[in-house]
This record gives sequence, structure tokens and C-alpha cells, in this order.
Amino acid sequence: MKLLYNIFISLLTFGMKVFSLFNDKTKRGVEGRKESLHKVRSAFSKTDKVIWMHAASLGEYEQGLPVLEKLKENLPDHKILVTFFSPSGYENVVIKKHIADVICYLPFDKKNTVEDFVSSFDVKLFFTVKYDYWYNLLNELKNRNTKIYVISALFYERQSFFTSYGKWFVKQLQRNVDWFFHQTPISLALAKSVGLMQSSVTGDTRFDRVKQLRKRDNYVANIADFIGENKAIVFGSSWQAEEKIAERLSQKNNTLKLIIAPHDLKRIAHLKNIFPEALLYSEIEQDQHTNFDSRLLIIDSIGLLSKLYSYADIAVVGGGFHDAGLHNILEAATFGVPVIFGNQYKKNPEADDLIAAAGGQSFGEESEAVEFILFLANKDNQEELTEMSQNAYRFVDEKPDSTAMILQKILS
Repeated sequence: MKLLYNIFISLLTFGMKVFSLFNDKTKRGVEGRKESLHKVRSAFSKTDKVIWMHAASLGEYEQGLPVLEKLKENLPDHKILVTFFSPSGYENVVIKKHIADVICYLPFDKKNTVEDFVSSFDVKLFFTVKYDYWYNLLNELKNRNTKIYVISALFYERQSFFTSYGKWFVKQLQRNVDWFFHQTPISLALAKSVGLMQSSVTGDTRFDRVKQLRKRDNYVANIADFIGENKAIVFGSSWQAEEKIAERLSQKNNTLKLIIAPHDLKRIAHLKNIFPEALLYSEIEQDQHTNFDSRLLIIDSIGLLSKLYSYADIAVVGGGFHDAGLHNILEAATFGVPVIFGNQYKKNPEADDLIAAAGGQSFGEESEAVEFILFLANKDNQEELTEMSQNAYRFVDEKPDSTAMILQKILS
């Protein structure tokens, strides 16, 4: 099975390089990996003690950040490395203020490549967030006596570990991972059913992260002026389905203010075709005399979404109307904002929990979501909107401090 795994990695590497000739996002990831070894060797010596967090993409980074920040506080003599698999994670974080000494792409999981990378510094502690297991990497780290953890682990029945050919993968995790910190009791039970006994339930660290968002300055210039006295709907990380909802809302209600932050800035031109009357955020930043009569605002900048939710009366979060994956609903809920999303979210247990807490609602059809939003936005239904808002806030507020439980185990 090890041979098959290495063949798979070789094919994956080759396939990404070929695909990069036709896909810009893949090209950025392939080209970025060429710089990873140079980055760590420029910043670290072989004797530097390093805490290393790996995140597949931006969501996992946000999920792991509370733990990383606390580890830095408790181990100030250690340097920090953060790696990403996806360009969408790397590119969003590298431009921001962060605590890492190095941020780079995770090298492809080839044995020689991994050995060269890991030998450049002394990894004392490594953790991956939620999933993204790379077996040559884990094996090399364990051979160097690195402590290895999985933060906010989430196992589900369709993973390879629970198939007839999954025993080899489970054995690698049994050997290499010191502890799994699970999000849910179901995840814990699944892990233990295949022999991953080094496990406990500590909850989802994203709740710790989104609670932090309340305490920072969430001001975004011009947003309050754009909204005025109207109710505001923020469409976060929108895809085509969520944009259809915005289009129907704009046709049925002439008082709502709609703020659309697409999941990819490449959709800006498409959005302007759908909503030619919409303002672009970059334009109102530059123009001191903007007329805010427009009912639509398109966010053509990155890094603003989690702050924009603090201005919302209702949030529509993208990814749930198809299999792309539901984006972060907790960033809206933490501000006491009812959250609307599609019903395809099998890998997001927090979605079911938010619905059960009556702080969010999912729909199978865009038209159903439109009618529900119109109901909540109706001034005659202010009591229902207020109750749903309070439920969303409490849903986040009452979650335990997962980071503290994780740190207690790691540092004991």
C-alpha cells in the first residue's frame, strides 16, 4: 500500500503540473511550492525550535489560529511555520498581519522532498487542522520525534479509513499521531471504531476564533452610510445560487440593502453584468461624493467579509446549494446574525446545530430562501428576526473554550 500511495502522489504531482498549464489557481500553487524550501531555509536554522501548523485552506487556518496563538504565548522561544495546500488559503493570509515567521505552500508529499524540507529546522510540535493527512510527512516528522496532533478533527463515514482498503491509512495514523482533538462525539466514535484510541472530544476551535472577532474593531469605511436606515443582507462567499437569491430579492423588495462578497473576485465582472446598477466597494473608497441610493454593493476586495457580517441583519452564506462545500457560517452567527444557506453541508455539523438552535435555516431551493428572507425582513415580523438573531448569538456564546482544553493536553 505504501508503494501505491507513493505512485498516487507522483501522479497527483504530475497531474497538477499539467493542469497548471490551463488553470491559473493550480499554476499559482505549483509555482509557489518551488519557493517553499528556500523560504524556510532563509528564515530557520537547523537548531531553531519550530511550531508548525498545516491548514488545507483559509477555513482551516482560521480554525487552527486560536491554538497557534496560545502556543506562541506559552512557548515564546519557538518560531512559527504555517503551510497551506490551497492558494486560496495562502494568498489570503500571506498579505495580512500574522504571527508566523514563515508562511508557504506545503511541498508535494514525496519522500525526498519532505526529508529536505523537514531537515531544515527542528520541528518540536506539528498539528494539522481538521484533516489533510500527508503520510510521508507524518512519517518523517515522527521519525524525528516530533509531537503530532490533529486539531478540530472531523471523521465521517465516507472517508477511506472506513473502507476495505483503509487499514494501511489507519495504521499510519495510529503510529504517527499523538492525539486527535475531535469536534464531535460522532467523529470520536468513528475514530475509535477503527482503533484510533488516542482521541478526545474538545469541540470546534472555530467557535473560539469567531468569539475573538467580536472584540476587534469591525469598522468598514462607508458601509454604514450605504445601509442607512434600511435592513442589510450580506451575501458571504457567494456562488451562483446565492447571487440568484440576491437578484430575486432586488426584484421583490426595494428597501433592502444587499452586500455581495463573492467567493472568488473573478466573479466581479459577472456580477456587474447581473447588477449593472450596483456600486463597487473599490469605487466608493476612492470617491468622497458617492451617491448611496443604489441598493446593491459588490465587495471587490478581500479580507472584509468577517467584518461586514457585523453590519448585517441577515446573512446568506455560500456553498450550500451545491457540492462545493458550505463556507463559514459561524463568522456571521457570532454577531447575532440569522444565517441562511443551502442544504448540502454534510461535512458541516455546525450547520445542523445552528438550525436546531433556531439561529439559522437551510433550503433546497433558492426560491424558498428568498421567501424566508422576505418574511424576516418584513417590519411586521421584527420579533421573529430578533429572536432568531439572539439564538444565533447564544449558539456561539455558549460553546466551551476548546482551545483551553487542547492546550492543557498538549502542554501537560
